[in-house]
Amino acid sequence: MSAAYLVAARRTAVAPRNGAFKTVEADELGAAPIRAVLSDAGIAPDAIDDVIFGNALYAGGNPARLAALRAGLPDRVPALTIDSQCCGGLDAIMMAADRIASGADAVIAGGIESFSRAPLRARRPRDAGEAPQPYDRPPFAPWPERDPDMIVAAGTLAEAFNISRDRQDAFAIASHRKAIANPPGDGEIAPLAGLTRDAFPRALTESLCARLPPIAGGPSFGVTRATVAVEADAAAAVLVVSESMLRRLDVVRPLRVVAATRCGGDPAMPGIAPIAAARKLLAAGSIAPETIAVAEIMEAFAAQAIACAEGIGVAETALNRSGGGLARGHPIGASGAILAVRLWHEMQREAAGALGLAAIAAAGGLGSALLVTR
Repeated sequence: MSAAYLVAARRTAVAPRNGAFKTVEADELGAAPIRAVLSDAGIAPDAIDDVIFGNALYAGGNPARLAALRAGLPDRVPALTIDSQCCGGLDAIMMAADRIASGADAVIAGGIESFSRAPLRARRPRDAGEAPQPYDRPPFAPWPERDPDMIVAAGTLAEAFNISRDRQDAFAIASHRKAIANPPGDGEIAPLAGLTRDAFPRALTESLCARLPPIAGGPSFGVTRATVAVEADAAAAVLVVSESMLRRLDVVRPLRVVAATRCGGDPAMPGIAPIAAARKLLAAGSIAPETIAVAEIMEAFAAQAIACAEGIGVAETALNRSGGGLARGHPIGASGAILAVRLWHEMQREAAGALGLAAIAAAGGLGSALLVTR
């Protein structure tokens, strides 16, 4: 079994829906970080064994294959698109590590999502007299009573975990503040359509947040537009290689994959599923959560991120040090991969032996977690 190493990590900027990437197709988004990681690692395109990307909104068509071809990879390199919703980008990286363990030398993995260019969805008529039925999202559980709207589920979570409206507001304000204070460097962002910085971070204030009406939940625990990550467009990719390939490449400060896992949880309370996944990884390695140097935990909702950070037990100083999804946006299938890219770049500042964790939840009660070391 070969160890897997992350040796390069890039992403596009994150642009809110109908923003800077509103005319950019999903494969164009994905091609930009693929080209960037190839260049950063100094690896030839024909040395790549596979491409695996997460995507949630494109309803098929294998956008990973389109992105790989658009990026200039040879025809012979296969590509696979997976759909585990928000977990897809991180799950793709886990699958890449598994491919390395089974004998591959170099796999590009990540995620792609475009809310702006996603196809419209409609169910086919059952008979000639019925019109097509448009829908925004598919079911994530077979029982309607356990398949809540994600915003409604966040409001339920906030009340269940006693996470007040004021506390959610403070978390969102801090996320934006950290993102503004620590913008991504040139080595993180793959420029595309003239955008080289995340478009959404802003100076949120307590007074502004307090004026926003709840969009789910009551006045004490409700979620608002400030505490929900906006729909967004982005792509991210990492290059995962074997130890043999690592020795052939001129790279510094690689990250070794220590462990990774996925867990299922209650579909009615999807936001807390990463807690079980992360705890499982840490317990298997007898790792105290407070020793994690860098933790990138998805901020789809402030309440969900707070519950996960506390449930896992990571230190506040390690959590989303340059802001999170609330400050950037949530490009569903790409978000897990963006966490991994952020983790890679934050870990470059750590000493050898430091541990880093990425964790994300998905609709339907799914949680994924990745543990790496410098």
